[in-house]
Amino acid sequence: MQFPSFHLEDKVNFEGRSNDRAPIKATYMRQKKGSGSRDALVLGNIGINYGQLGNNLPSPYQTIEFLKSVNAGQVKIYDASPEVLKLLSGTRLRVSIMVTNGLISGIASNQTMSDQWVRENVLAYYPNTRIRTILVGNEVLSYDDQQMWADLVPAMQKIKKSLVSHNIHNVKVGTPLTMDVVESIFPPSSGKFKDDISDKVMIPLLKFLNGSKSYFFLDVYPYFTWSENPTNISLDFALFKDANQTYNDTGSGLIYTNLLDQMLDSVVFAMQKLGFENIRIGISETGWPNGGDMDQTGANVYNAAIYNRNLVRKMTASPEIGTPARPGIVIPTFIFSLYDENQKSGPGTERHWGILNPNGNQIYELDLTGVRPENDYPQMQEPSNNKPYKGKLWCVVASSVDTMELGLALDFACSQGNGTCDELAPEKACYQPVSEVAHANYAFSSYWAKFRDAGASCYFNGFAVQTTSDPSKFLLNHHLV
Repeated sequence: MQFPSFHLEDKVNFEGRSNDRAPIKATYMRQKKGSGSRDALVLGNIGINYGQLGNNLPSPYQTIEFLKSVNAGQVKIYDASPEVLKLLSGTRLRVSIMVTNGLISGIASNQTMSDQWVRENVLAYYPNTRIRTILVGNEVLSYDDQQMWADLVPAMQKIKKSLVSHNIHNVKVGTPLTMDVVESIFPPSSGKFKDDISDKVMIPLLKFLNGSKSYFFLDVYPYFTWSENPTNISLDFALFKDANQTYNDTGSGLIYTNLLDQMLDSVVFAMQKLGFENIRIGISETGWPNGGDMDQTGANVYNAAIYNRNLVRKMTASPEIGTPARPGIVIPTFIFSLYDENQKSGPGTERHWGILNPNGNQIYELDLTGVRPENDYPQMQEPSNNKPYKGKLWCVVASSVDTMELGLALDFACSQGNGTCDELAPEKACYQPVSEVAHANYAFSSYWAKFRDAGASCYFNGFAVQTTSDPSKFLLNHHLV
């Protein structure tokens, strides 16, 4: 029996965003100092994203205590959890809540539904809970849902109208988008919104943000841009490590010392091309993964610590640094994320963005105030995976899996076509041994080899892991074929 493998080469896509965090259909999912001129959103320290897709996470009560202990200034949640919002009452944490994607179309077509949502999720807690932002949807334009695209701005308008009807004017309404809204980030001055969203989504959105003095919120990850092209983009440039490494944008004459600024300014230039000069940027998510799969270059604790420490220093500097296209402008920033979330699907990095372990201990030391100098942190061991892995990998059943539950994952892998499981048919080379584990090992490896370029991962809802050991040799050594 010969198991399919995936051999890693230095083939990378220079442009665009990694599939790691984009919606993937072909995967087994189914599922500091403030001045009086600043508004309430940007006062205080760096914010943290509090996701809850894990079965080992602390209670919301413990989580709020952890947020206070690490000096977070803001917290963003991915819904409007009553428990979390009640627990945040009376704290100094500024809070961002979310209208989930599934509610967008209903709210867009019904002011009464919007009024009810604001009544139940804002008025019930405000002002004791310091709600400062309502984010309508999450990465809406990364999903191929034309109706949701069309409903996005009308839903934002109705939420804003509901707030104003209650004389609430200090809560911003926005929506977090990803870098896939622009065609290119190299150079930043070439930044332009994609044609399919420019007129029908971006112009109405920018008009709303401009008129309401809200932020263009971005989920922006230099990790993905760098890891797609680690041979041409310096890791130090992505980690803010070397201000002497520069990128000269010949189109604008601006000089860049880090990748994040390039990515942010590409959106600034894209907005300018549509006639919007003054809409502020807010970072709703950024960070660096502290771990990942064997083939996920640069995903390690060392890089995560360096990136987030330097990010905090940049965003909390006084006077404000801004970006080359927007110097001296404060950028409200939320780090992703508070915890590793072990129930997220997709590649390994999806489950490894946290700054805290479930017990509240830091995975790496991080001062969110930006005061602590780098030489005051303990030394960490240099990582071994900062260069692309070039060996062979297979996708096999995880050792901790209950084999009695493998059936669904095996059926999924074999139902995707392209001859994924042809060799498992009776009389074929890999039919023997008739073992669910042996068949799943083959099916997982075959599926991953065939569909990896389309964004598939070796995960299968926790049933699979990567290995450097050829499973077919294991079977031969144990006389099973």
